[in-house]
Amino acid sequence: MESPHIAAEVRPGQFVHLKIPDLNDALLRRPFSVFKADDRRLTLLYKDIGKGTHSMTRLAPGDAVSLIGPLGTPFPRHEEGSYPVLVAGGYGMAALYLVARDQEVRGTAFFGGAADQDILCVDEFEEIGWQVIVTTVDGSLGTRGLVTDALDPWLASEKKRLRPEFFSCGPNAMLQAVAGRALENQWTAWISMDRSMGCGVGACLTCVQKVKARNGEGWAWARVCTEGPVFEAKEVVWDDDVDS
Repeated sequence: MESPHIAAEVRPGQFVHLKIPDLNDALLRRPFSVFKADDRRLTLLYKDIGKGTHSMTRLAPGDAVSLIGPLGTPFPRHEEGSYPVLVAGGYGMAALYLVARDQEVRGTAFFGGAADQDILCVDEFEEIGWQVIVTTVDGSLGTRGLVTDALDPWLASEKKRLRPEFFSCGPNAMLQAVAGRALENQWTAWISMDRSMGCGVGACLTCVQKVKARNGEGWAWARVCTEGPVFEAKEVVWDDDVDS
């Protein structure tokens, strides 16, 4: 999409809120991570899984869409001396391409999916200098299993030589697994969380996430659309850590 006012301002991990075209009963906008962006254009990567995304498949060159953005807190650059490690589950790699492009150091990316058709964008990441390691649950591409089944042996062999810093996007269980490994080893991990968003600008409070309270006592609510979607792993309180 050509949108110079938005595209030029996008930072890695931010998203746009899209009004679904030609679907009158879709009252709420939909959040989409920005996959690619330059000074004039931005690209979204999505899967045709429902009425909203199916309506998007009918868009043609020249059609106009309504966007709000860029929204959300972006990923930071990696810390000096750390080794960037990307971990993506499902279509989480869409939120990580700009992270990969803008890092000064090229690292290793782990992509996981249910089957080979769920593994996208490998060529794009390799073209900018990243090593990509793939896992699929059914073993149709790369290592059979979850993305952590490839990540764990890599960490075991490299953690004495490198100081990993994680940048991750994907299903909640995967994010919690990455966060756990980082916290256990006192590494930094940045995770992009996915929540249903109504307004996308922090007003409706439908996308809240538990985080550690700033005073160090208990927890508080954070809005994923504004305080997130990117959080440092040590901030997040998972549902099994506290009573609801």
